Amino acid sequence: MIALPYWHVDAFADRPFGGNQAAVMPLDTWLPDATLQAIGEENNFAETAFVVRDESGEADWELRWFTPTSEVALCGHATLAAGHVLLNRDGGDAVTFRTRKAGVLEVRRNADAYELALPITRVEEATFPALLAALHAKAPLFESVSGAEQTTIVLLENESAVRRLQPDMMALAKIDRMVICTAPGDHTDIVSRVFVPAWGVPEDSVTGSAHAALAPFWAARLRRDTMSAFQASTRGGQLTCRLEGERVWLGGPCATVVEGTFYLPG
Repeated sequence: MIALPYWHVDAFADRPFGGNQAAVMPLDTWLPDATLQAIGEENNFAETAFVVRDESGEADWELRWFTPTSEVALCGHATLAAGHVLLNRDGGDAVTFRTRKAGVLEVRRNADAYELALPITRVEEATFPALLAALHAKAPLFESVSGAEQTTIVLLENESAVRRLQPDMMALAKIDRMVICTAPGDHTDIVSRVFVPAWGVPEDSVTGSAHAALAPFWAARLRRDTMSAFQASTRGGQLTCRLEGERVWLGGPCATVVEGTFYLPG
């Protein structure tokens, strides 16, 4: 048997049972992609983060993320979880990750929590009748024109409209993108829900990569570069967002739920 270190972390949560679940697994070398995908399916979290020491000198670690069904180009909450695990295990105040499509990402300590730097995603107004039909919504829609992932923002009137959404998940699963539904929040600057059934995650709990698009989107409307955010999933999660050039810094705590060993057949 091959024994691999394993952490289960609730990201953007100050205690277990909140935020978004992620598995974090440091490896000595990369396993075959089919094995990484099988582990992601076995863990059955929105993402499993795998890290290997980066020998290029560009960052501290290489980082990849797998949902139960596929590898994704960018995942914020699992990156925050990976930073939490490595900074607590190895010490230090910051750690960097080289990714395949999203460039170099950084996680820093911030008092009792962390900040995560992601490249911003810009969007432009567009039309997508099939997507709005799947959401059972009539609202302005914006498509990504930059960023590692194909992203759509749907702008709703208020928080109640966001919470009331009952999408047709079978129809959304045929649309290969992250769908972000957002509005001004009742108790935070912005509120959102995120649906990604095409990538094996019907509704995500707290989505860092979605806020890489939401932060510049709302900064233009609020006319400021810092804002508070709440993702109104069943588990829910609070984030802070701060724009800095072409990056957004997302802030929040993490809670380790399980630390143990994952066994593979040798």
